[in-house]
Amino acid sequence: MASLGQIIFYSMVTLIVLFAAVIILILALALTVGSTEVFSSNKMAIANLGEDVLLSCYLNTDSQDTRLKGVSVTWQKTGLTGLVYQYENGAPKLSDQNAQFKRRTQLFPDALISGNASLLLRGVSRSDAGEYSCSISSSAGGGKVSVNLRTGAFSAPTFKFSNDILTAEASRWLPKPNVTWSHNDGEFLSGITNFIENSGGIFSLVSTLQPVNVSQPYTCRIQNDLVTAVSTATATGSDVSRNTYFVYSAASTPLALTCLNVMTTVLYVYYLT
Repeated sequence: MASLGQIIFYSMVTLIVLFAAVIILILALALTVGSTEVFSSNKMAIANLGEDVLLSCYLNTDSQDTRLKGVSVTWQKTGLTGLVYQYENGAPKLSDQNAQFKRRTQLFPDALISGNASLLLRGVSRSDAGEYSCSISSSAGGGKVSVNLRTGAFSAPTFKFSNDILTAEASRWLPKPNVTWSHNDGEFLSGITNFIENSGGIFSLVSTLQPVNVSQPYTCRIQNDLVTAVSTATATGSDVSRNTYFVYSAASTPLALTCLNVMTTVLYVYYLT
């Protein structure tokens, strides 16, 4: 006859096996659903005021060769009366479109058959900022995803060099940025920056650094909550060679990653003898 300790032990083993089976079932279902889920490659998009922006939305199908049928797409904006954009029965359906988005939005019908329902929004203004939702239904399934659009202004600086003074000028920044100078080895330098705010609330800036050595590279960093412009500038006589790249806010990473954490419980079974 089995002892009490053996009964407890085998009961725990049975529970662990059942628990593992449930986990496997959940993962299998998640993978099945994931094969047709709707996702965005940039759920925290940033748009430069006055320019166009693409709000991404895709239906993740099982095969890249799938040609979807019966595709309908609806884009909405939280707090907005009416729709941003709607596509049904092979054509745009804009009777309920909000006036804010008339003649400013577009889908790409040729891309819809492969599950790409990304929305082009032209001439972005501050009022366009907010949370958008993209809903897709099709012969291969469907779903919904949210995209948060943030708006601001940013521009690459231009550089001048004269009398050992290196000057950076940038015409469009919003929110108001911070400006720092450094050597390429990371040592920070003391620069002087002046801002001018225009009637639209957008800032231009002039930042100077002195003294500057010819042929030595310097880094100018212009940064606000949304975007950082990193420029490497080297004075060569009266000219300045420069290279600028933009880094977007960490909240604007192209893909939102979901992590599944599995907690393992270790059971200590003491045998009664």
